[in-house]
Amino acid sequence: MKVTVYNLKREQVGELDLSDEVFGTEVKEHLFYEVVKAQLASRRSGTKATKERSAVAGSTKKLYRQKGTGRARQGSIRAPHHAGGGMAHALEPKDWSYRPPRKVRIGALKSALSLFAKEGRLIVLDSLEVSEIKTKAIAATLTTLQADRKSLVVDTAGNDKLVKSLRNLENHQYLPPEGVNVYDLLRHDHLIVSRDAAKALEARCLR
Repeated sequence: MKVTVYNLKREQVGELDLSDEVFGTEVKEHLFYEVVKAQLASRRSGTKATKERSAVAGSTKKLYRQKGTGRARQGSIRAPHHAGGGMAHALEPKDWSYRPPRKVRIGALKSALSLFAKEGRLIVLDSLEVSEIKTKAIAATLTTLQADRKSLVVDTAGNDKLVKSLRNLENHQYLPPEGVNVYDLLRHDHLIVSRDAAKALEARCLR
């Protein structure tokens, strides 16, 4: 498929051939659910925990002799039924992360990229090189590109001026091609990619 290539002033400067297999494939929304669910599950800290009897502070000495006191047998001050003792059936840290099969992950990414292309929310630029680190300037550029609401900006690694200009904009995000993922794609309104980044995304999905 051919897409129009613009400059930073939204002037048409050419066209770019992109693979139909990546940017023009069938949109399979059920794959979005599978991959986003896995991404969000992997972000869960899973660190909640409570102390069992072996983890709380306290003496290990038997409280009093086994027989002859007329009291119930007690083995440890750290037992759950004592004040300050450990918790019975204590909560343990849990790892919620899991990884869907590669075909599912790549299929979801292709579907997301195709969705942006079909809905006209994919903007390919000849270059994303900016002359200075200035948030106000990049915000004005995004307005010119008609992508000032929520945009995911993708360019090859090393474009530090772009990264530093974008990082103070709350509704916009920068990612390198290798970091583009389904969750971040779906939560933005526009996808802005440089010519080189578009080809890098294509190569990533086809390898």
